[in-house]
Amino acid sequence: MKSSSPLKWFATREGLYFVALAVLLVVLLPLALDPFRLNMVGKYLTYAFVAIGLVMCWGKAGILSLGQGVFFGLGGYCMAMFLKLEASTPEATAIQSTPGIPDFMDWNQLTELPWFWEPFHSFSFTLLAVIGVPVLLAFVIGFAMFTRRVGGVYFAIITQAIAAILTILIIGQQGYTGGVNGITDLQTLNGWDIRTDEARTILYFVCVGMLFLCLFVARLVQNRKLGRILVAMNAQENRVRFSGYDVAAFKIFVFCLAAAFAGVGGAMFTLIVGFMSPSFIGIVASIEMVIFCALGGRLSILGAVYGALLVNAAKSGFSESFPELWPFAMGALFIGVVLAFPNGLAGLYQTYVMPLEDKIFKRNKGAQLEAKPAEKAAEPKPTAEKTPDYDPMIDSYSPEKS
Repeated sequence: MKSSSPLKWFATREGLYFVALAVLLVVLLPLALDPFRLNMVGKYLTYAFVAIGLVMCWGKAGILSLGQGVFFGLGGYCMAMFLKLEASTPEATAIQSTPGIPDFMDWNQLTELPWFWEPFHSFSFTLLAVIGVPVLLAFVIGFAMFTRRVGGVYFAIITQAIAAILTILIIGQQGYTGGVNGITDLQTLNGWDIRTDEARTILYFVCVGMLFLCLFVARLVQNRKLGRILVAMNAQENRVRFSGYDVAAFKIFVFCLAAAFAGVGGAMFTLIVGFMSPSFIGIVASIEMVIFCALGGRLSILGAVYGALLVNAAKSGFSESFPELWPFAMGALFIGVVLAFPNGLAGLYQTYVMPLEDKIFKRNKGAQLEAKPAEKAAEPKPTAEKTPDYDPMIDSYSPEKS
């Protein structure tokens, strides 16, 4: 029975929602879009990693971070450092005054590779750093803040300040980070040219695979006791603390988890787009990431993915026609989400679409019962187990309906 449970899960409402997203990303979009547009969708999906982390951090635990771009950028910069070193061989940089170092270092009159760049010659170390560096910074911030019971608006302002500080630091240290231009001209990954259409298509599917891995990790967390504690902590933090739980430890964990998701998204962004710059770390980028989560539904991990896709698709389309008006449209969108549908697209889906699904499901279920043979209808019905209803607003089973 237990071995068949994963297959049974795909037949549930929650499983069907995951399957629908997989069909959209793996089948429909690759068939309908040319390589250029598909690469753009891949770029949009890298922001979905951050949005999923924000659902766990903000929607579940009540920790609003306005600096998730920091972790996105750190993961991206770690991958960019590896790719830049691979492109900066002595043969490829023979015309520089100091061959063997990145071009922006040579322009800033550095004569040797900085010590913190050296480990990024290793691809294995880079993969660890993509997750490890954002998680380490998130742990330091979380430990410093949550153990002192700093939260709410104060924590949001602090994370926003950290995003501004890191942006200024990266721009100011041009010789080590590439400055305002960032790290550009990234060409190969272990000798594989990532600039071709075929490579970009492969990277798109890798991005989709990593996205679903993060989705299932988030689902695993929220459907366990840990997820219930996070939700309870959001609603009644003092009660959870008085019950004997270390609230600070849970907050640090979920904040580090969101940072890990963002770091993976940043690394995939660097591979798909081919560069990384401080513009993806700052305050504006971080607030946009919050909007992705808010539009999709800050309580729904699947809604976060759709929110990231829709907002970025609208941004690309709107910017092509009215580039100077997009910031105003983004602000209006955020205000509209907060005032009109605070639970995002997932809330609208739950309110208007799910009742129709329930009617169809009950109608089909009634027809199946009528078609059963008489002997099966006479069999005793099991009463020991009850199948709980799936609530897409919170991506978990609703105890009220079970």
